[in-house]
Amino acid sequence: MIITDTHTHLYSEAFDDDRNETIQRAIDANVTRFFIPAIDSTYTESMLQLEADFPENVYLMMGLHPTHVKENYKEELAHVEEMLAKRKFVAIGEIGIDLYWDKSTLGIQQDAFRHQIKLAKKYKLPIVIHCRDAFDEIFEILEEEKDDTLFGIFHCFTGTLEQAQQAISYNMKLGIGGVVTFKNGKIDQFINQIDIKHIVLETDSPYLAPKPYRGKRNESSYIVKVLEKLAEVYEVTEEDVAAITTENSKEIFSL
Repeated sequence: MIITDTHTHLYSEAFDDDRNETIQRAIDANVTRFFIPAIDSTYTESMLQLEADFPENVYLMMGLHPTHVKENYKEELAHVEEMLAKRKFVAIGEIGIDLYWDKSTLGIQQDAFRHQIKLAKKYKLPIVIHCRDAFDEIFEILEEEKDDTLFGIFHCFTGTLEQAQQAISYNMKLGIGGVVTFKNGKIDQFINQIDIKHIVLETDSPYLAPKPYRGKRNESSYIVKVLEKLAEVYEVTEEDVAAITTENSKEIFSL
């Protein structure tokens, strides 16, 4: 059984004391493919080091995270472009809009999101979307940009059934993580109405640990709890969920 974590920040400072052990725990749990989203230029070196240390397991994205879209965002976007021109990445991500922390940056977040979607189309890459308190704003831009070259993953999907269907209409898979195990997460109540061919697994570690680890540091080995929950909800085997979601990730990331 091969399990794929399509979204994990393994270069995070949260893993500085036990990164190799954390990754080995995941590999021992059959989680052997890790897709690594970018945040901003300050993390690029540690991402490249992670790939060098685990070349068989780690796949890197490039992009500017919406919460890091600040006054210098054009310099940061220039760094993204420079890296894309220099070497291969599997996606543009994570990108999007986050209005939970700071609504005052909406205008520049929209600009950065549009710009990076255009980069994804130029390089024929998927986008990995971060959306927090911003479904309407994200959908507005996806509606403008939709065409055969727009595709990707709606990372950490926590919306409604209608929002899930709308995301899928833009050629997006839904990234499902620890929230599906939460009592108040709500997505477990309708996710089985979505064909599993639209689902990929993720942890977003070190954030959003699933039950029974909620509130602790998340790690990729905990994705088995997400897998167990989806197997229960879809009434299929865990092996089926692992196989289907891994195939879905291969389709998105062209591997």
